[in-house]
Amino acid sequence: MVEDDIDFAGILYDLAHELDFDCIHATTSAQGLELARQHQPCGILLDVALPDQSGLTLLDWLKRDPTTRHIPTHLVSVSDHAEAALHLGAVGYTFKPSEREKLAAAIRGLEARMTPGQRRVLVIEDDPALRESIRALLKSLDAEIVTADSVAAATATLNGTPFDCVVMDMVLPDGTGHDLLAHMANTALADANPMPPVIIYTGRQLSAEDERRLRKYSKSIIIKGARSPDRLLDEVTLFLHSVESSLPPEHQRMLRAARNRDDTFDGRKLLLVEDDARNIFALSKVIEPLGATVEIARSGREALDMLNRMDDVDLVLMDIMMPEMDGITAMRHIREMPRFARLPIIALTAKAMQSDREACLRAGANDYIAKPIDVDKLLSLCRVWLHAN
Repeated sequence: MVEDDIDFAGILYDLAHELDFDCIHATTSAQGLELARQHQPCGILLDVALPDQSGLTLLDWLKRDPTTRHIPTHLVSVSDHAEAALHLGAVGYTFKPSEREKLAAAIRGLEARMTPGQRRVLVIEDDPALRESIRALLKSLDAEIVTADSVAAATATLNGTPFDCVVMDMVLPDGTGHDLLAHMANTALADANPMPPVIIYTGRQLSAEDERRLRKYSKSIIIKGARSPDRLLDEVTLFLHSVESSLPPEHQRMLRAARNRDDTFDGRKLLLVEDDARNIFALSKVIEPLGATVEIARSGREALDMLNRMDDVDLVLMDIMMPEMDGITAMRHIREMPRFARLPIIALTAKAMQSDREACLRAGANDYIAKPIDVDKLLSLCRVWLHAN
């Protein structure tokens, strides 16, 4: 349990023991990561608002570490970051305040995820050869691999049968992936059950509009190609909570290769608002090789002008101390514009004081990081909020 509210932590601690679990308590992200590595728990209950780093950042660290990525993690928070959390690999999301029964169900759900023999993957692909190659790729994961070759077959299979993960092509003989996703979403809503994680695995090049529509439902989009099996294996093992060390050596190599490429940044556009040339150079040098485009604004005023000219910015990195218009003022102006209500903003602050963090969040920042900037932490924050956008 990673929770800085001592009273709420006490409630969770007592509830865990009543359900016959041992319980370890951390109050910060750093402590949570250390204890997860050390004790290898059967599950993690994670708050979002932690004093050192966001719980979403900790979730990203856990899922990028081979020793902890298999541990099921359920987030509990007063704020709504469910979409980003589920994209990053969380098994569930509960809002505070919550009834005791819901918290107990979350804990039992973590236990169920670690129980062997309960995992099931549905592969929806009409090409027989490719369908068989996906089955062969996933057969080492100790999961039942079920296949379907059409929207109708997939719909019939999904009715009444729970799946831990769905891999699907977009082009099917009797409909499109959009049709099937809409059906799955409507069924999940009607049954009050969560929709299983969906990985789009397609050979079709997608337009920006297609991607926007798909990201409403899908946890990952993979374009078939020479390196796509690595990414598919990485995504499926993430959602199945597979223990990486138990996989064959070749599959462990494929997972390492997939993580060395960071597709979260590929094709994305970031606006860096910063007046220090050294920081501009250092951050651009780190982010651009990952596949993102970095646009530069040297003041808050220039940032507003650029946002008004561009409609494809995916994330803003906003320095706070700048001439002409500071970052706090610029963020307030951005949030006053309805079309930027969901645009992720990460504040770059000169100090790590709690008052600075609170001022940034009140002005509209989604998160913040103090200078001097830890590049690995910044990339984790970017991954978190690019998933949310």
